[in-house]
Amino acid sequence: MKILVLNSGSSSLKYQVIDMDTEKMLVKGYFERIGQQNSFLTHKVNGEKHKFEKYVEDHEQALEFIITRLVHSNYGVINNLNELSGVGHRVVQGGEKYSQPVIITEEVIEEIRKCSDLAPLHNPAAILGIEACKKIAPNIPMVAVFDTAFHQTIPKERYIYPIPYEYYEKYGIRKYGAHGTSHQYVAYKISEIIGKDIKDLKIVNCHLGQGASVCAIKNGKSVETSMGLTPLGGIPMGTRSGDLDPSIVSYIMKKEELSAQEIENILNKQSGVFGISRLSVDFRDIENEAIAGGTQAILALDIFHYLVAAYVSKCAVAMGGIDILTFTAGVGEKSPFSRKAICEQLEFFGVKIDDEKNKIRGEEGEISASTSKVKVYVVPTNEELMIARETLRQVGQS
Repeated sequence: MKILVLNSGSSSLKYQVIDMDTEKMLVKGYFERIGQQNSFLTHKVNGEKHKFEKYVEDHEQALEFIITRLVHSNYGVINNLNELSGVGHRVVQGGEKYSQPVIITEEVIEEIRKCSDLAPLHNPAAILGIEACKKIAPNIPMVAVFDTAFHQTIPKERYIYPIPYEYYEKYGIRKYGAHGTSHQYVAYKISEIIGKDIKDLKIVNCHLGQGASVCAIKNGKSVETSMGLTPLGGIPMGTRSGDLDPSIVSYIMKKEELSAQEIENILNKQSGVFGISRLSVDFRDIENEAIAGGTQAILALDIFHYLVAAYVSKCAVAMGGIDILTFTAGVGEKSPFSRKAICEQLEFFGVKIDDEKNKIRGEEGEISASTSKVKVYVVPTNEELMIARETLRQVGQS
């Protein structure tokens, strides 16, 4: 059985086809700059990467072209669309309504649309991908897999904000979290790696990349996470500020005479480690500059590392302890520098890493020292596989 996984951006479309009999990824690709004259597709199959320069006006045309590659005699992995058992769509925000993936219906699409205010960069893009799929492959069942669903097990006292309760009742203002698919995948993967039942583990997973969040997973369930109402909250990220004193927002708006949209743009796209370093949105560039002695780069990473460590501590409080600390996503998987800097601030928990083991990049492995009271692992995430698994499960139940 084969599942197509789609991750739609406002001007992009990522995809994978996964053979669920072996859970092997058969092909993956990335259509970029949709709607622009220089749009192109990168398509990777059988270890070879192919680039196709192709102008497409919208997601529907992009998906149509992707399908021509999927069934192509040289680049394809299926003979026709009937070989697909389902299509799984990554959707960031599902609100309180969805605590599980669901088969997509018109009602579901409308609910995703209603949640767009909480994920303005993501949910409208997901709808574009869903609508394109409906037109091109109307007979293939589609499943929405929500980033927020995994966090619906967080206790109420941890997701309600200390503001007038009416705003929760009227507008659903609460902590929702994100990266749930990644956190869930890593939690189950680490339980498999160490050979222990996930129901007996207290795990803190650090999903660190351009977007970043920390999650406490107790007995296989999310009980605390760093991201809040939107993916802007929590620890600082590539260009996102993370948590702030709320007064900062209104203060800057008054001083700079900014609109709500303008300040939101600053906090989402001009802040985080980029805003502090004044250098780059890429952690690798900032890390290289910091190692070379750049003061702004050092400051940016010091803030990032401290706040990640602080949130790990908060997650330990939420679970009454910690058994395993995991690192995943771009920075978490590939930066020994950041992992060490974070773990050094957690030594009071008994966290200690082995410098030699910590040299791994982008591969699975334990990096904790033999004397560490908390096991520390690098676990590459696989959100697409998790989406495919959930899609297959929902399609099988329908």
